[in-house]
Amino acid sequence: MDLELPGDDDPRRVAVRAWLADHPSPSGRELAGAGYVAPHWPRPYGIDADPIHQIVIDEELRRAGVKRPSNPIGIGWAGPTLLHAGTPDQQARWLPRLLSAEDVWCQLFSEPGAGSDLASLTTRATRDGDEWVIEGQKVWTSLAQHARWGILIARTDPQASKQQGISYFVCPMDAPGIEIRPLIEMTGAHTFNEVFLNEVRLPADHLVGEVDRGWALAKVTLGNERVSLSAGGALWGMGPQADDLLDIVRGAGGAADPMLRQRLAGLWTEAEILRLIRLRTVTAAIKGEQPGPEASIRKILADEHGQRIMGLAKDLAGAGGMLTQAGPCGSADPTWAFGYLFAPALTVGGGTGEVQRNILGERVLGLPSDPSPM
Repeated sequence: MDLELPGDDDPRRVAVRAWLADHPSPSGRELAGAGYVAPHWPRPYGIDADPIHQIVIDEELRRAGVKRPSNPIGIGWAGPTLLHAGTPDQQARWLPRLLSAEDVWCQLFSEPGAGSDLASLTTRATRDGDEWVIEGQKVWTSLAQHARWGILIARTDPQASKQQGISYFVCPMDAPGIEIRPLIEMTGAHTFNEVFLNEVRLPADHLVGEVDRGWALAKVTLGNERVSLSAGGALWGMGPQADDLLDIVRGAGGAADPMLRQRLAGLWTEAEILRLIRLRTVTAAIKGEQPGPEASIRKILADEHGQRIMGLAKDLAGAGGMLTQAGPCGSADPTWAFGYLFAPALTVGGGTGEVQRNILGERVLGLPSDPSPM
């Protein structure tokens, strides 16, 4: 990847600045219409931007203080899957409001008995005329309480082998028969939910791709999920990075203890490795390529890195770390206390670290699969 970025007189940079001059406080719909929410997507939803063009757009939006709409599951996971396998009608129906974040999306994949072993799902979809009837339960569904739509996988052929007979649907979250119950975390927040589906009827045109071929699409979604969850920051892109912690330590006069210095140096090294791996995953995504093994590699490293950041921040807070408002080195920032409590979720969400290592062992190193239970 060529990291030499265009100068101020580059036509692409000039065009973005001119648009921002005309739209100094753009709405999500305006950003989506201009193709600036996901510039690498094909037209009319993006502008077919190459890697350098997207970085230019990112820089100019950041310089202008303009934030893209927040719809992580929709833009990061559902959208790429609809681009990959959705019909033109499905894309035109769902993608514009997905990009503008006028419609928030969630993901209905994990189940109480099929979390990391997702292919063991038991939620069923039965064809009834022009509709599919869904019966089952999903869990750990982020943003379900806010979502207008959800991406759903369900078993359509109970007699098929484990990873066959699964289909992929778009589910309206206000459909009759859907019940959403909150799961309160130890942070006190409410990010996750369990969702019960009791005779939920979906129109036939809410099926994405072919009947019984949804597992391949689920893998497309999961690949993009792992890229998204391993984005910058310690808490899946929502929290502080290693550099933030290092800046606090420098501002407090540094660390005299050699063991602490070694841990801080280790965090910086990990962050730099993750930054370089991310350049590969971002470049692949921008080019329209499916994430490769580096997505799983980066997720393993990033999640454990995030836990180490938060653990070291708590140690640097000393006795004050027992207070919810205390940050490292005497700083007052509740983000760190929240992050320390949230960090255990990092190595579970989106596939456990153990599952990711199995994927790498089998698909990259060619190691044999785990033996099936008797």
